[in-house]
Amino acid sequence: MSEKISSPNAAVRFVEIAADFDGQRIDNFLRTELKGVPKSLIYRILRKGEVRVNKKRVKPEYKLQGGDLIRIPPVRVAERAEAPKPSDNLQRVLEDAILYEDKDLIVVNKPSGLAVHGGSGVSLGLIEAFRQIRPECRFLELVHRLDRDTSGCIMIAKKRSALKFMHEALQKSRITKIYNALVDGAWSDRKRRIDAPLRKNELKSGERVVKVQADGKACLTEYKVLRRIGRLVTLVEARPITGRTHQIRVHCQFAGHPIIGDEKYGTDQMNRRMRDEGIKRLFLHAAELRIPLPGGGRMVIKAPLDKQLLSAMDALDV
Repeated sequence: MSEKISSPNAAVRFVEIAADFDGQRIDNFLRTELKGVPKSLIYRILRKGEVRVNKKRVKPEYKLQGGDLIRIPPVRVAERAEAPKPSDNLQRVLEDAILYEDKDLIVVNKPSGLAVHGGSGVSLGLIEAFRQIRPECRFLELVHRLDRDTSGCIMIAKKRSALKFMHEALQKSRITKIYNALVDGAWSDRKRRIDAPLRKNELKSGERVVKVQADGKACLTEYKVLRRIGRLVTLVEARPITGRTHQIRVHCQFAGHPIIGDEKYGTDQMNRRMRDEGIKRLFLHAAELRIPLPGGGRMVIKAPLDKQLLSAMDALDV
């Protein structure tokens, strides 16, 4: 990609595309290259021919090829506040949380409470922190997402080619995600599949919730009992076959066994009781990933459960 200079948008620039960016649309490339520039302006300079690829006009859907030379015109952008820096403690926590790393990929055991990216009142997320922790990595992007309060395995691509490879693997169901969830009540061994369509709804407050509705999108989760703790709670394994927002959380609620600590889909009474027992967060953990690697072969990556959660379960199981 291009070298960073003090005023990157103040003069005409020429950027030669590396092979790693093969297949990326020119409009998406410019949105990354011209950070802070409104999308409408990017489409305007494309439409007017101010952006040229190999001295020719291109449409927004043009797909880049390695070796393409892009002319980027000067554009005016508003000054942006400097990105907040991760604390020394957060840097140590994230470095210690790395489960696997190679030239293409980083897999992290994300702590509960850390958003995967900034926005909506969050100034610093996992990906922004890693971009500062690893300044030598010119490309770092999330492969997928986890809810803020969910812990466990999350993948970060270190190359655009790796991101594309992983997205294709997700689309072709070549990646298996396995979660652990502590749920309210005694989950039956016979309850192995929840097949219920989900639909996003927005409340008057602007809060987004997901509900089981007949006209929703098809959604399937497979379950297995891992550990019974009396008749009070059950530790289950959940494998989402589809990938819908809040899928596991809503399917557990639909099954009559909401996840402990779930403030959106759980029960206040049970959550209060479990807080007194030491479970003060959403008990949903991305425990395992089974993935193909861009360089060949497959890898099984496991993230251990938080010691505090394990201790709380042992204390309940008396």
